[in-house]
Amino acid sequence: MNWNNIKFCTSFGEYSQIPPPERLEIAFSGRSNVGKSSLINKIANRKNLARVSSSPGKTATINFYEAENIYLVDLPGYGFAKVSKSDKQRWSKLIGGYLGGGRDLGLIFQLIDYRHPPTADDLQMINALIDGEIPFAIIFTKSDKLSARERAERMEGFAGEIPCFDQIKCVEFSAVTGEGAEEIREIIRELSEE
Repeated sequence: MNWNNIKFCTSFGEYSQIPPPERLEIAFSGRSNVGKSSLINKIANRKNLARVSSSPGKTATINFYEAENIYLVDLPGYGFAKVSKSDKQRWSKLIGGYLGGGRDLGLIFQLIDYRHPPTADDLQMINALIDGEIPFAIIFTKSDKLSARERAERMEGFAGEIPCFDQIKCVEFSAVTGEGAEEIREIIRELSEE
């Protein structure tokens, strides 16, 4: 797969606008400001493919990126308090519709900030993925911000905080150092060749 050829395709603010699936989709899910856009930029070797903002809640649409024979899908971040109730409801319908809408989902990358325990929203999403039998892997973002000791402590914590943790593929990732980017590319490459 030529990572440099990934391009933005389209975005949708309402689930009803999304056309039926035409190819395999790999989606990125996580709370607001966890680093979904930065991750997409890093694996695509670009700085501005996906818009990055320091303001949480910036991605309010489902964004599709074309990567050869698959789509990479950036889902809106959840759990940010400073948006209106109507926006939260629209995002919830958008994400829920996407996950339950019969898409050709190869995998969901569920992003969690390595520095903190999973939020209630993170756990709700993980449980929904498990209950819906949707394949997923966890990416622990911002790994460059922790020491080796802090990483070990957080991993031990995650083992008790995240359901079925021992059965979930996990990747440690940093948009700053690039740690984990090649492993994520390899997972995507394998799925695109199935």
